[in-house]
Amino acid sequence: MADTLLRRIVERHLVGGRPQPGEEVEIRVDQTLTQDATGTLAYLEFEALGLPRVRTEVSVSYVDHNTLQTDFRNADDHRYLRSVARRYGIYFSPPGNGICHQLHLERFAAPGKTLLGSDSHTPTAGAVGCLALGAGGLDVALAMAGFPYTFTYPEVLGVRLSGELPDWVSAKDLALEMLRRLGVRGGRGKALEYFGPGVRTLSVPERATVANLGTETGATTSLFPSDWVTREFLRAQGREGDWVPLPEGEDYGEVEEVELGRLEPLVALPPSPGNVRPVAEVEGMEVQQVVIGSCTNSSLRDLKVVARILRDRRVAEGVELLIVPGSRQVVEHLVRSGEMLHLLRAGARILECACGPCIGMGGAPPSGAASLRTFNRNFEGRSGTPDARVFLVSPETAAASALRGVLTDPRELGRYPRVRMPSRFLPSGNLLPPLPPEEAERVEVVRGPNIRPLPELSPLPPVLEGKVLLKVGDDVTTDHILPAGAEVLPLRSNVPELSRYAFARVDPGFARRAAEEGGGFVVGGENYGQGSSREHAALVLRYLGVRAVLARSFARIHLDNLINFGVLPLLLEPSQYEALREGERLRIETGELKRVRVRWSGGEMILSSPLSPSEEEILREGGKLPWARRRLGEWVSTSSRGTGPGTSTTT
Repeated sequence: MADTLLRRIVERHLVGGRPQPGEEVEIRVDQTLTQDATGTLAYLEFEALGLPRVRTEVSVSYVDHNTLQTDFRNADDHRYLRSVARRYGIYFSPPGNGICHQLHLERFAAPGKTLLGSDSHTPTAGAVGCLALGAGGLDVALAMAGFPYTFTYPEVLGVRLSGELPDWVSAKDLALEMLRRLGVRGGRGKALEYFGPGVRTLSVPERATVANLGTETGATTSLFPSDWVTREFLRAQGREGDWVPLPEGEDYGEVEEVELGRLEPLVALPPSPGNVRPVAEVEGMEVQQVVIGSCTNSSLRDLKVVARILRDRRVAEGVELLIVPGSRQVVEHLVRSGEMLHLLRAGARILECACGPCIGMGGAPPSGAASLRTFNRNFEGRSGTPDARVFLVSPETAAASALRGVLTDPRELGRYPRVRMPSRFLPSGNLLPPLPPEEAERVEVVRGPNIRPLPELSPLPPVLEGKVLLKVGDDVTTDHILPAGAEVLPLRSNVPELSRYAFARVDPGFARRAAEEGGGFVVGGENYGQGSSREHAALVLRYLGVRAVLARSFARIHLDNLINFGVLPLLLEPSQYEALREGERLRIETGELKRVRVRWSGGEMILSSPLSPSEEEILREGGKLPWARRRLGEWVSTSSRGTGPGTSTTT
């Protein structure tokens, strides 16, 4: 069997299955993280299981998405999340404390551990050799309850790095190079593992940028070895005791060779992270906005470089520069070193430590503007401005362009600024640690009026009938299915209200039509559901009565979310996709889910469903929450025999 980092970590946490590509495995989860856009629902799901306390080594609730408190709803959600954390033994990071992935890297991520997060960019923690996986909130809730996490074991793509990054070329350019090669679909069914002599030239924050953006290729996860660079980072964070060596893998069936010294500044053009070109080929375009931050590029390393570039210079007239630090630790270091002054005097606006503009929570560009961002996604409308053009670039390219007012190859600025990282980081403060069990039991969970009960999920009926409510094309994202932004995000724990926004940017009449028809079906193309892990994109469809989605292929996390909420995923051949039309009435017989009979005006078609036996069981019960309740009930009745969700090999 291939010797890879992924295999070593999986085998140490294996509960069931075999770590062979394409086979289902179950692993023990050491750590979980949630953020507030997904966390309110995840904790409602955990509460529904009726357990007194989480069963993980570490679980953390971060508030970093819905930080705008324009009315009571977000503030109420934050209070709910804080009280849930205190009640169930969870760390709590309040609003303004930082972005979950940056903070988790500073405080908790550790080599050889497993981390499951209700955010698609959770693989950021792979920078320190942590097996980190994004998932829907329900899967995270079950992991907190002690259930193993089940996923399809991926192929491992080895990425051999040699040489060293040239001046003005950064880890973001390496990440964009991988997207240029793989696109937004080429990583599906794969894990990306980095090895070779070039790895040791990259700091942990640089590795984090690469691991973070690997999500956009569709990869299951990204992993770096744990070496002396990792040890120095953890030592500087006061966590040297968390370090263990994890040498790089030695046997990869498929390898991509990347000579770092040959890379150049790159840019992802709208509307896809996979639309990558050299900056030198497209430079000169006028820019109205530049935003530096997000979980991809908000580290101290990134902002120190930007501060040095901007030192004693001014942002070009007509350009708005926004800086979004990743954590309070980053801000405090910039203040102590005096580099915050460079940013302020250059004319930058400093936003709070949160996701902010990345998910359309403030910082929207002007109409029709070109916005350069160091983010990981540039989907149409995601910025909050429907006709804005968003370009993904490195911090170096962003800073150079802010100074010139046009998209600029940063190599034109001359001498590259060198920065020194602190030998000892300031503490990452403001996290509330879990309460002891005896104190936690006395905590009352506080619910505001916007927090609604979870919808009941009924079993899958033998026949599904209804119309095709909507037909969409390839690479439909979860932002298309259910947008983010300041208007929608406050409704994350209010499914009836949230459902009104289903496909709102694609077809404003979709939710009304679904309600009038009493449900129906959605037809999609390739890579349906790419992007965010937001399980709400599946749940609102189920709430509106959609019980099946027929698509050419599905993105990994969204496929899991559809199954978790009892929505049947069916695979279409190209000719079948072309034949189906919006408004077509379908009759879907669910007696055999491997070969599903679909009757329609054109006759009959047999469709397959990408379900494992355990997923078929979950779907037939109506979703993973009713399935888990039953399993917990069985565990309680047999607990004296030493069985339970964490020891089962049949989940």
